[in-house]
Amino acid sequence: MNHKNEVYNKVKEFTHRHPGTLAWRTKAHSRIAERHLNDDEEVLYAFAAQKGPSALDVISTYVVVVTNRRLVLAQKRLLFGYFYYSITPDMFNDFTIKMGLIWGRAIIDTIKEKVVLSNLSKGSLTEIETVITKYMMQKKREYKNEPTEKEKTELTEDLQQIADHGESDN
Repeated sequence: MNHKNEVYNKVKEFTHRHPGTLAWRTKAHSRIAERHLNDDEEVLYAFAAQKGPSALDVISTYVVVVTNRRLVLAQKRLLFGYFYYSITPDMFNDFTIKMGLIWGRAIIDTIKEKVVLSNLSKGSLTEIETVITKYMMQKKREYKNEPTEKEKTELTEDLQQIADHGESDN
């Protein structure tokens, strides 16, 4: 499957729905994420955030992509190189949302570290929480027993609906 501009388009839709989210150079970051997606992966949801706990750190934009296999975080460095993280469902421990005065944070607790995504607009927090929680709960269930094809299809359709129209339109 060709992922050309698919991630960027979903990130762009997200930033239009939630303009208070701080994000820079999302097209360059999206290209890095697309480069690492496998042919059999389907992009379900994507958004941009600053990776780090400080609200003052506004230059560390990452693109976060939810695929049917994993979470992908990617950042294109300014001059050369890039950063890339992959979080598979078996590494996922917990997910936390924190609301501040202006922006909020989403914290993904993995086996190795806590990934803090900051400077997210307040309106985006419930949408991100819904997508990641639904996704991780389904994937954890898959590890215990094989889900039905109907459950897989419903999850994909739910996440696609949120990615295209936001959570409030459901």
